[in-house]
Amino acid sequence: MRAKIHLEAALKAVLADKGWEWPEKAVIEPPKDKQFGDMSVNLAMMLAKQAKKAPRAIAEDIMAAMESDSLIEKIDIAGPGFLNFTFAPSFWHETVGVIMDAGTDFGSSDMGNGTKVQVEYVSANPTGPLHIGHGRGAALGDSLVRIMEKAGYEVEAEYYINDAGRQMLILGGSILYRARLKKGQDVPEPEDFYKGDYIATIAGEMLKLHPDLLKMDEAEAMELCKNYGMSNILEGIKEDLKAFGVRHDFWFSEKSLVADGKVDETFGDLTESGMGFEQDGAFWFKSTELGDDKDRVLRKSNGDTTYFASDIAYHDNKFKRGFDLVVDIWGADHHGYVPRMMAACEALGKKGGLHVILVNLVNLLRDGKPIAMSTRAGQFETLKDVVDEVGADACRFMFLSRKSDSKLDFDLELVKQKSMDNPVYYVQYAHARICSLNKKAAEKGTKAATVGPESLALLDTKYDMEMLKLLDQYPDFVEAAARTQSPHLISMFLQDLASTLHRYYSNCHVLSAENNVASARLMLLDCVAGVVKNGLGLLGVNAPESM
Repeated sequence: MRAKIHLEAALKAVLADKGWEWPEKAVIEPPKDKQFGDMSVNLAMMLAKQAKKAPRAIAEDIMAAMESDSLIEKIDIAGPGFLNFTFAPSFWHETVGVIMDAGTDFGSSDMGNGTKVQVEYVSANPTGPLHIGHGRGAALGDSLVRIMEKAGYEVEAEYYINDAGRQMLILGGSILYRARLKKGQDVPEPEDFYKGDYIATIAGEMLKLHPDLLKMDEAEAMELCKNYGMSNILEGIKEDLKAFGVRHDFWFSEKSLVADGKVDETFGDLTESGMGFEQDGAFWFKSTELGDDKDRVLRKSNGDTTYFASDIAYHDNKFKRGFDLVVDIWGADHHGYVPRMMAACEALGKKGGLHVILVNLVNLLRDGKPIAMSTRAGQFETLKDVVDEVGADACRFMFLSRKSDSKLDFDLELVKQKSMDNPVYYVQYAHARICSLNKKAAEKGTKAATVGPESLALLDTKYDMEMLKLLDQYPDFVEAAARTQSPHLISMFLQDLASTLHRYYSNCHVLSAENNVASARLMLLDCVAGVVKNGLGLLGVNAPESM
């Protein structure tokens, strides 16, 4: 926020002049109640001990020293010594020029300072189509990549392909079982298998590709089914993510960890650091030294490695690829696994290098009734089906409208409504409304003013000030969303901005105002449209020009 930057610089100049050090606990922030001004500062209370004066006396000294600042309209002292600052309209008018000059770069910063970040998301087992829950993680990860890049981080998006382990064996067995049924064989139902219609479709394709499939050795047939099924399903996942506007820069195979010796390499690193040891023919991670209730086996006595072993090796590999920060997006049901994974990263010498974001359940509703979802049972609403029905924009915005660890009710009927009760429509309509205004203005021969003292002075209503102050906050929301890895902050800002725009439209008659006033207001609304489009872009949502 420009106001905070300006105020902090001015206050530090005053303190330097008086020989006072800036207190570590000094806070500059907007007051909770707007009647107290634009910014409130606790500086005087924090300086009392250093300056050896009463806080109110210090506040009076600071106020006197800043009276000549033409960009500050009013300074008040409240309570024990809080300083409340109200900026002059001319200060807020500068926001228009800042936005116009920055264009699509408005909100960009160098906060990340080129820090290398890897964000890993979705990473669903290639055993079935993506469901709506995967979609929430996909939207979150993709938006986070966009936001962190805008905030100056160097970001790479990754998908971890779980192409090894028991789930893949179940997939192969499921396809082979359905192939046998298609050929009329009377075979017992497997104890554990995938039941969706997509399995039957894949089984039919396998029989066409390999007419002698059921005559093969069972192990060979299962391997063929597993590999073809995984490839087929993974290709479908990639197509669904592309249609959803989701980017992945790298697809990492779990099998490659073993094939390339990465698991053994990590075991060696743990042994060298004293955090791994052999016992009873097995290899263990000494996790009790990092707060775990028991040490964890990574390689069993029969030579099989555990899921945890692959996960540790995978994260070891991430850090060895040069990432400073690794962000994993997991389902909320993995919350108990977080401390263990954090401990493993600490054992690898990367304490603090891993951040895990948990994504809670999506309750998918139709006509107010929940839709049951289970990949194994074949009862689920696929991401593709939902996107086809309501559109990628509506899906993404709804997924990002709440904090990721909160449960989300997704009502299919609500997001299809073209009404102000639909948050997606509400925000997109703000952009379309401004585009419509510009079109009508052009028909009347009116166009937006150019930035200058005369045009800016005409933005003199309380609604103009409200809009300008909110627009000024956008870069802070981008930084906060990047710093806390919380894309929903952008969604919240956009809904607030849309609400302010619709209120402005109702109270400030743009096209019916005098021509110079109309032009000034169109200039301001062009800024609003640019910021709405900018923010929607960070969420991966389009900004339509008509609706």
